[in-house]
Amino acid sequence: MSVSASNLSWQDGVAVITGAASGIGEALARHAACELGMKVVLADIAEQPLQKLAAALGKQGCEVLAVPTDVANAASMTALAETTRSHFGDVTLLVNNAGIEVLGFSWEIPAAQWDKILSVNIHGVVNGVKAFAGAMVDTGKRCVIANMSSIAGISIAPIQASYVMSKHAVLAFTECLYLEMAMKSAAVQVSAVLPGPVKTNIFATLKQYDDPIVAGHHQAMVELLESNGITPQAAARTIFEQLASGQFWVSTHPEMTAMMAKQRAANLSSLAKPSIDMDSAVNLD
Repeated sequence: MSVSASNLSWQDGVAVITGAASGIGEALARHAACELGMKVVLADIAEQPLQKLAAALGKQGCEVLAVPTDVANAASMTALAETTRSHFGDVTLLVNNAGIEVLGFSWEIPAAQWDKILSVNIHGVVNGVKAFAGAMVDTGKRCVIANMSSIAGISIAPIQASYVMSKHAVLAFTECLYLEMAMKSAAVQVSAVLPGPVKTNIFATLKQYDDPIVAGHHQAMVELLESNGITPQAAARTIFEQLASGQFWVSTHPEMTAMMAKQRAANLSSLAKPSIDMDSAVNLD
């Protein structure tokens, strides 16, 4: 798929960002609305913080619309797409960002938690594409679908199997979507976003764990994100710059991403038994 050699102009475009009420999603929304001059649709299942963010951005003169949305529900995502088009028109950027984290040994995570993380992290992305992609193709305008995988999508880690599994799935889906879109429209860019360590509350807000191994892993995550992570604002700037330039692989930490991709490729090409550098494992986000 080829796109224009010149950078995409975000000014006056329409962005839809899921998981916009907190973390990277909130930073992306703030940057799009207040720094880039986009009209932004804020989508999240957490209605109270969503409305609070919309009010705050509105006071800054930014043009936003808050739409409470359950990304795991296909009908909810279809309604989001319809509301967006009726309120703002054609979509310039769709960021399927909503995601959740669960820690624990795979066999000890309750079935309901497995269902929730896979529904939000995987089905949420698929539902977003199903709801928006067709209309984006039909416009014939240059636009972007950005799916939020993670550096976890090119690595493996214990205690985070459900999250890592979901991010591998998102990356594989996005790669396939890229190939499919190449058959339909050169105007629609498909990108995979792989954040590295970013200072969000994704781990800090998780419950306390009784198992000492899980609890230790949890605490290590919180501490290392705090000490080594970049701010969500810095991540948002980097992500928008790379999306605008037409990149498929979008990373907040390009050197780390390249290193971990090389390690993963080496393990697969040699059919080595699974192994992991724990110093790298605790930096997953």
